Amino acid sequence: MQTIITQVVESPIGPLHLGATDTGVCLLEFADRSALPTEIRQLDKFIGPLSPGSNSHVERMADQLARYFAGTLIEFSVPLDLARGTPFQREVWDRLLQIPYGETMSYGEVAEALGRPGAQRAVGSANRANYIAIVIPCHRVVQGSGKLGGYGGGLERKRFLLDHEAAVCGTSLLPGAGSSGDGVSAPHGSCR
Repeated sequence: MQTIITQVVESPIGPLHLGATDTGVCLLEFADRSALPTEIRQLDKFIGPLSPGSNSHVERMADQLARYFAGTLIEFSVPLDLARGTPFQREVWDRLLQIPYGETMSYGEVAEALGRPGAQRAVGSANRANYIAIVIPCHRVVQGSGKLGGYGGGLERKRFLLDHEAAVCGTSLLPGAGSSGDGVSAPHGSCR
């Protein structure tokens, strides 16, 4: 078993609990998320014990998060440790990593991209099982209607992340979007 080195890092949307093995980052979660204790128990069971400290992956992730929130980084390059996920979950997470910064896909579009039309609920379940928020961008997955849908960190954080990326890319919001949080970023600009 490996040891997971952990650290809490500050962000504009609250503290984030960060964990990494020698392989890569295996945890990036909102410190106040109610599911965090369960996630930590599962990581302890499947990977190894957690220990406060620092390693190269923790330091690199903290630096990349700071640059992401400053608007100067649009693509994370820190290695990830996804050993805990099921094959389907890893398939979904790999697909989420392909959603361009500042853009969104619906749960149905993700399912279709995986060759599994109609599996949007399974995609939603894989999103909920994602322990690496922001980097594996489950915040970029929305309902087919364009509404935000759920988010483990809360809809306010999902809206913040989508608005942040849209602002960096110079995109605009769909008509009718605003403080209600129902609209999503439209790809009217590009970060690529």
